Amino acid sequence: MPAEISNEKINAYLGYLRGTRGVAEATALAYSADLACFSNFCENYGCVPELATRSELELFISNMSFEDRAAISINRALASLRGFFRYLVRFKFRDDNPSETLRNVKPKKKLPVFLWEDEMSCFAKLPEAAGILWEARDKALIMIMYSAGLRISELISLSMKMLEKNFSGAKVIGKGGKERDVFFSDDAKNALLAYLPERSAKLKDRESGELFINLNGRPLSTSGARWIINEYAKRSGINKNIHPHSLRHSFATHLMNSGCDIRIVQELLGHASLSTTQIYTHTTISKLKEVYRRAHPHA
Repeated sequence: MPAEISNEKINAYLGYLRGTRGVAEATALAYSADLACFSNFCENYGCVPELATRSELELFISNMSFEDRAAISINRALASLRGFFRYLVRFKFRDDNPSETLRNVKPKKKLPVFLWEDEMSCFAKLPEAAGILWEARDKALIMIMYSAGLRISELISLSMKMLEKNFSGAKVIGKGGKERDVFFSDDAKNALLAYLPERSAKLKDRESGELFINLNGRPLSTSGARWIINEYAKRSGINKNIHPHSLRHSFATHLMNSGCDIRIVQELLGHASLSTTQIYTHTTISKLKEVYRRAHPHA
């Protein structure tokens, strides 16, 4: 149902969106809800919506933040206001647009889901214990993804020719076609060496360049790899929303917790910008706080 709005200009704008612009009804309803909130705000603060100043718009947005509205809701309200004031200027109801220079609210960065070292150790052992899929492949898949900090797309695109001759690492193609060297731990290398003979037996005489294959000997798909990780996550007993990227997050977090320089972590992850890597400093701080709370007698 459209929100009740007493303001004539707002109703005219919504009619313009539906009739002239032909926007989807869901969009019109969203704008209607946002502008109804703005109309109520103006009524409470003694201002007129179509005559509102920039400072009054800023106060409206501040109120939304104070009410703990999500950034996505606030930014949608800003889009609704911008559209409304563009309409007023276009049809000569006012000369200036007070919403023009208002900036969107930055969404709060969520800390990534990762596993602590002991949790990751337990998770890596699940293929042996669960006996649900293909033990050797799944162990190698989990260990390589974690020890090299790979994105799932990078894992799936790994081919035999990308591996180093001694199986201690590989060259991967990351985002934007950027190539980087990644390294496998001894445990990951051993898991890989245990998997490769089974892979060859599964392929028989057929050629396949992809490192990871499914039970039918076909290249493993992205959805297939996600499904494998999700199946083990269900059986892990770890009360976290574990997904493939959690292994990459765990890799980065463990390096940071061990004192690894953030620029080296950036290189190993293949991040174009250091700011992307900096989220892992927050997880390091959270670990320090956890240790502090456990260790300090007055914490």
